[in-house]
Amino acid sequence: MAERLVISGAREHNLKDVHLDLPRDRLIVITGLSGSGKSSLAFDTIYAEGQRRYVESLSAYARQFLGQMDKPDVDFIEGLSPAISIDQKSASRNPRSTVGTITEVYDYLRLLYARIGVPHDPETGERLIRQTPQQIVDRILEMEPGTRFQVLAPVVRGRKGTYDTLLADLAGQGFARAIVDGELIELADFAGATGLSGGTEGLELARYEMHDIAVVVDRLVLRDGVERRLTDSVETALRLASGIAEIDIVSRPQSGGVSPRRIVFSQHLARPSDGKSFEELAPRNFSFNSPYGACSHCDGLGTVFEVDPELVVPDTGATLAGGAITPWSESRSRYYPRLLQAVCEEYAIPRDVPWCELTPRQQDMLLYAKGVKGRVQVRYQNRFGRRRVYQARFEGIVPHLMRRHDESESESARENIEGYMRKVPCPDCGGARLNPLALAVTVDGRNLHELCTMSIAEAAKTLAEMHLDDRDTMIAEQVLKEIRSRLGFLLDVGLDYLNLSRSAATLAGGEAQRIRLASQVGSGLVGVLYVLDEPSIGLHQRDNRRLIETLVRMRDLGNTVMVVEHDEETIRVADHVVDIGPGAGEHGGAIVHSGPLEGLLELEESITGQYLSGRRAIAVPQMRRQGDGTRLVVRGARENNLADIDVAFPLQRFVCVTGVSGSGKSSLVNEILHRALMQHIYRSKTPPGRHTRIDGVGHLDKVICIDQSPIGRTPRSNPATYTGVFDHVRKLFANTPESRIRGYMPGRFSFNVKGGRCEACRGDGTIRIEMHFLPDVYVPCEVCKGKRYNRDTLEVTFKGRNIAEVLDMPCAEALEFFANQPPIARHMGTLVDVGLGYVRLGQPAPTLSGGEAQRVKLSSELAKRSTGHTMYILDEPTTGLHFEDVRKLLGVLGRLVDQGNTVVVIEHNLDVVKTADWIIDLGPEGGSGGGRIVAEGTPEQVAEVPESHTGRYLRSMLC
Repeated sequence: MAERLVISGAREHNLKDVHLDLPRDRLIVITGLSGSGKSSLAFDTIYAEGQRRYVESLSAYARQFLGQMDKPDVDFIEGLSPAISIDQKSASRNPRSTVGTITEVYDYLRLLYARIGVPHDPETGERLIRQTPQQIVDRILEMEPGTRFQVLAPVVRGRKGTYDTLLADLAGQGFARAIVDGELIELADFAGATGLSGGTEGLELARYEMHDIAVVVDRLVLRDGVERRLTDSVETALRLASGIAEIDIVSRPQSGGVSPRRIVFSQHLARPSDGKSFEELAPRNFSFNSPYGACSHCDGLGTVFEVDPELVVPDTGATLAGGAITPWSESRSRYYPRLLQAVCEEYAIPRDVPWCELTPRQQDMLLYAKGVKGRVQVRYQNRFGRRRVYQARFEGIVPHLMRRHDESESESARENIEGYMRKVPCPDCGGARLNPLALAVTVDGRNLHELCTMSIAEAAKTLAEMHLDDRDTMIAEQVLKEIRSRLGFLLDVGLDYLNLSRSAATLAGGEAQRIRLASQVGSGLVGVLYVLDEPSIGLHQRDNRRLIETLVRMRDLGNTVMVVEHDEETIRVADHVVDIGPGAGEHGGAIVHSGPLEGLLELEESITGQYLSGRRAIAVPQMRRQGDGTRLVVRGARENNLADIDVAFPLQRFVCVTGVSGSGKSSLVNEILHRALMQHIYRSKTPPGRHTRIDGVGHLDKVICIDQSPIGRTPRSNPATYTGVFDHVRKLFANTPESRIRGYMPGRFSFNVKGGRCEACRGDGTIRIEMHFLPDVYVPCEVCKGKRYNRDTLEVTFKGRNIAEVLDMPCAEALEFFANQPPIARHMGTLVDVGLGYVRLGQPAPTLSGGEAQRVKLSSELAKRSTGHTMYILDEPTTGLHFEDVRKLLGVLGRLVDQGNTVVVIEHNLDVVKTADWIIDLGPEGGSGGGRIVAEGTPEQVAEVPESHTGRYLRSMLC
């Protein structure tokens, strides 16, 4: 096997004909400024080529089912292993995916409970035992004499397939009838279709649908002397259906007719007191994605939608006449206001009194129709002035919304009603997702849900200390080994605070990435190239060491681990460091350093080396902003693990929320603070997390969340369109003398509409050529040569440049070019200020990194006129940012605060934390051990709190 990974002539995106010689089976860190070309090298070149070569080795048939990657712009790569990418994309958004399912721990737990679980009766709690054939016969004989019944053998229960061979075999054994999916069929008919003697009509079952098949073993009437025949029939049914028999009661003497009822008997499990049977446990009985294990009320989701009266009446100070009942006051129909008025008149409920002053009885009458008897008389005047009266039924506002949500077939109508609903734990399963039988099975006294709601650290400890007898130990040995191993890997990557029942949709990008990382360590693969994107994101310094040990372990297994990273601790433990730069965008894309860390530290031209060696650093502010003394206070925060805390956010200051992973930062800032402010200021229908109230909202008039999501999903989106500067540019071109002569309007210079764009490529600048079993190829448009516009439009120039040339300008050049155009210059100036002078005005949005997209959003906000009463919320804004980019970001955030605004960030980066005016440190631990305020104050004050993990690491930064 080759000992080196050689890349020659890499030119993807901004890479400048890069040549690299990297060692295999080593930990390689790629670092550099945001936009310098790190991801272009690691993901778009090395990983893409490794993945492409693997897919190309498969058959054409297999390739059509796999996503194929474009061939990167590189001359050749030697020594390339099969590549696996572990990026920051969030885990599945499917509400059925949990931490347990995506790590496969839950699959092994289902197997464990199916094999050694102790079943109990869900109703009485009695331990279930198995029945013998004689006990089953005795139970049947206890029925009333004269009862007519059938003995059935359920040979297929909820499985896919055609089962023609099975039915033919049963016919060959002499069985005459079977019940297939609830319908009685004659097996002789089926036998004829399969070549056996009998009829000529066959039965075709859909291959990919679930089926139930029960063989009719015997038809009997309960009378004296039937015992022997009954015993033979029951034993036959048990043999055919692997220990299960069903009694289908056709009629009873006292009923005078048919009284259908089916009783299940099992050789496996039964209740001792009355012999009631339960089916044998299988792994599917513990799956909330299977009808055999899922709660029937919530279908295994664990939550249901329920109308929240607080969302129905968001403003308790409003009157009924003033629109207190939001869903009815916003309705276009006059029916509901008239009905509400009729109820108020009928039961003397005042309509001019604030909702909060109505009695609880009056509120319940309107919300739930409690105390409303029969119909109410609705009086109104039609458009012709005639008075009309009719009777109407009032069901209550909450039941009315629930009914409409359940019955409506319109997706938009359901979404509108869901704005007044919250997801609440299912009342039947309590959020456990499983049915009562599954929850009644225990191992060492705990059911599956109780184990899954523990933190991973607690679950690992519980399984390690589990008391089992010799038989169960022998059965469960291999299963427990797999479970403990996977939990151990999750602990190693710093996810001890998560629980296995945590929904995958609620995981942060860094958490999802580390879960996949733990899964890869557990796979034990050797000789693989792993490419990781900032695995330290979302990790507190306390947990970073364990992550690094995991990366080293993957390397020691015999893998090449390539990490795009800015974390100083990770860079220092790397075997090989690649620094890309020296700048960003077109000023980057070159190899500044490739080799051991020591060489990088001595390199003057490396900005990374300057920061790592201490020659350059982010300074601690000499003064902390004091603000004006006003505060925003969240009262009674209790979402997720928050322990009913009151948190004060001082306004007009730079506030940093810190704490170890899982301490409750996102629950406080994103789920409560941001959503509650959106609801108060913009009347958003997204319900905030659980809290009592928020004081001080009147001090703010805007709240803006600036995240690292893309500014657009298509190449048609770019910095010029997002910031709005393109509108000014198009108007400028439309006002040129040439445009006026030709009658061109601003729309002529848009590549999104017909007129000025190139119609051959529809303004894309490229043509897609489908290659079927090969990746699609994108080639420059032959008509416009990639310029997006037609020839007539490109003939119009401003200061010697046409519209395509302007879009191709870097922002720094555009600032000089449009210096005399204040609206454009203001936007260009802010883009340059946030460090994006190298980004081109028309650069497609998908090619921008997360850090670049976030700074485009920041620049857009900076360019607006500030009211001085805005709160900006940022969740880990330093994701993907180099030390130098962090310095620029802090300068921008400082400008926002200096304008009188408030900036709240969730952050682990100590360079950001040490520059904050105020810190709120949550903890002390993650999960159930967190959710409390450990320390709050200036960085200097927090550093003096011994219980604060953040303070401990902050101390050395403030020296």
